[in-house]
Amino acid sequence: MNLAGKMLFALLLVPLVALAATEEIKLDRAPIDGQDLISLQRGAWAFVNYCLNCHSANYMRYNRLNELGLTEQQIRDNLVFTESKVGDLMKNAMDPKDSREWFGAPPPDLTVIARARASHAGSGADWLYTFLRSFYRDPSRPTGWNNTVFPNVGMPHVLYQLQGEQVLKTERVQGPGYPIEVQKLALEKPGTMAPIGYDRLVADLVNYLNYMAEPAAGDRKQIGIYVLWFLGVMFVLAYLLKKEYWKDVH
Repeated sequence: MNLAGKMLFALLLVPLVALAATEEIKLDRAPIDGQDLISLQRGAWAFVNYCLNCHSANYMRYNRLNELGLTEQQIRDNLVFTESKVGDLMKNAMDPKDSREWFGAPPPDLTVIARARASHAGSGADWLYTFLRSFYRDPSRPTGWNNTVFPNVGMPHVLYQLQGEQVLKTERVQGPGYPIEVQKLALEKPGTMAPIGYDRLVADLVNYLNYMAEPAAGDRKQIGIYVLWFLGVMFVLAYLLKKEYWKDVH
């Protein structure tokens, strides 16, 4: 095969290689509802209590939670546990140098994580919902934890007391004509919450993360509906005006 033929063959292989490299685990659909204020409030509480210790939300202010039906007093009493004021940004107190030493890299900012994790396999909310339910015990990892969605993740399972401890088991099942090995997560040590309760907590947390990534999404969609109605009315008026103008033109 000459050089040109080899180059053509290599170019034909590129899409196949890219497809194999981007193959992702099947994501569970996140039960997101941006209109469920109770879920968003519970998600904000979970975020402040379990995420804000290490992660930050540097583009989100506490007082924006007024949009979720919370008063400034409720925010101050239930969601601000530092010296921060209600109008301040949601920053964590962890020193980046310490976080780099403990986890290998500073924990990422989570303001727009629900948009950043979107992929062809699903939305960013789906990725987060599956990720937070896919930790398992792995003694080979520095933190003692691993994740099927994000292999070799540096983040420990901060919600393990609620969910319990999962293990990754390999099972042989009958495939199309021959047995295949399938890896599945199994709950070995139950946590303080039942599985359905833990899934609900994660759903609320992801619902809030999805809201935080674009707080104005609801308003933007509502404005879009008004604009479409306006354009529809203007189209009808313009059509009637056109007919009236041209009716005597031959």
